[in-house]
Amino acid sequence: MQRAFVNILSDNVAKTAEFYENLLGMTRHFNSDWFIILTHPNINDLEYGILQKDHAIVPVASRSDAGGMIVTFVVEDCDRIYTKAKELGALIVSEPTDMPYGQRRMLLQDPDGVMIDVSAPTAPLVET
Repeated sequence: MQRAFVNILSDNVAKTAEFYENLLGMTRHFNSDWFIILTHPNINDLEYGILQKDHAIVPVASRSDAGGMIVTFVVEDCDRIYTKAKELGALIVSEPTDMPYGQRRMLLQDPDGVMIDVSAPTAPLVET
């Protein structure tokens, strides 16, 4: 395999890309009016695609609202991202909460309704 990445479907790829740029510091690696690939300057090989929901390459049966998945981003400070998300007017599903598995987590939705889990470690990882 040479590469793999997820594409989320969007009604407005530019608006959704801007959301991730502002929330998580992602940057545009590829930019068109119907498809954008975001990367992050601190994460090698990360690619996050945003694809126009009604574009001809998207099967009609796949154009429905997001569901059945949660996209997770692990960050250094969950509370800082929570503050940004509120400033951006994001729909907060669950405020930052300390989880029993050693992370602080919040849930929110992006502009297209994709469920986003933003987590930050609160305890060292234990290798098994």
